[in-house]
Amino acid sequence: MRVLLKVLGVLVVSACVLAVGGYSYLLLAYPRVGPAPDLRVDATPERIARGRYLADHVAVCTDCHSQRDWTRYAGPLKPETYGAGGEVWDETVGFPGRLVARNITPASLGAWTDGEIVRAFTEGVARDGTPLFPLMPYTTYGQHMAPDDAQAIVAYLRSIPARTQQIADRTLHFPLPLVVRTMPARANTRAVRPDASDRIAYGGYLTNIAGCAECHTPVDARRTPLAHMRLAGGQEFPLPNGLIARSANLTPDATGIGGWTEAQFVEKFKAYADGRAHVPVGASDFNTPMPWQSYAGMTTEDLAAIFAYLQSTPAIRHTVEKVGRRPAATN
Repeated sequence: MRVLLKVLGVLVVSACVLAVGGYSYLLLAYPRVGPAPDLRVDATPERIARGRYLADHVAVCTDCHSQRDWTRYAGPLKPETYGAGGEVWDETVGFPGRLVARNITPASLGAWTDGEIVRAFTEGVARDGTPLFPLMPYTTYGQHMAPDDAQAIVAYLRSIPARTQQIADRTLHFPLPLVVRTMPARANTRAVRPDASDRIAYGGYLTNIAGCAECHTPVDARRTPLAHMRLAGGQEFPLPNGLIARSANLTPDATGIGGWTEAQFVEKFKAYADGRAHVPVGASDFNTPMPWQSYAGMTTEDLAAIFAYLQSTPAIRHTVEKVGRRPAATN
């Protein structure tokens, strides 16, 4: 018996040492992205204008980093919160914890270098070394966004009005705090923006930095995108009222947008440009997280290029039921 107890004691101690060692390794070895680049952005009027277009209407940084009015369809931005953060994702929308969008106005980013800002949204690491949660698609930005466009966003963020707002710290369910440390990755500094004359290539670029596949690709139980179903829709977005919004199939199949014309695709977005489509909705009504207001500001030419790219992707047969309901909790 004494020998058995000794063996068990050794096993318990060994397991504790391994656990502590593994925990320490994750804390010390990750995230693996290196220091922020030594970068100083020349904030010309042209660069600021490009940055505004990207931040408001393509990469839609300001959509997540502002609060949205969920009493209206598609949650248009509350102008008084523009860039100040405060939008919350928590368990009521299926998030494993509580995440609060950060303030990205000069009131918060004033002490950051230009390189630190670029590293944050293209590699996923904050100024103090904290790994960011990939709800912000920094991997997509880091792999596909041209450095000139990333710098344009920095120039624009430096120019917007400073708004001071207290932002609560995030809380993540274990083991997410450790898993998130392994997610940041070095950016692809050789990414380029194709010439707009090549509509499919340019449309693909816009589709990538707009994060279309982030929401319009179904995921498995571990929230990993299904590569063979890219852009086929069906990803679920739980709503606080128990309903579920599902993303549309964007592939050129009959179950997706195969029967659409370019004009219909463009008009679908432009219908939200003047605000009239953001009709009031009640707490029990269906709503959508799709930021129609933000994307509606894209130019007709850019929306048409996205349509051209989507029409060039593999057609995937996948019928999506737009609205669902979460199953009732069982005791």
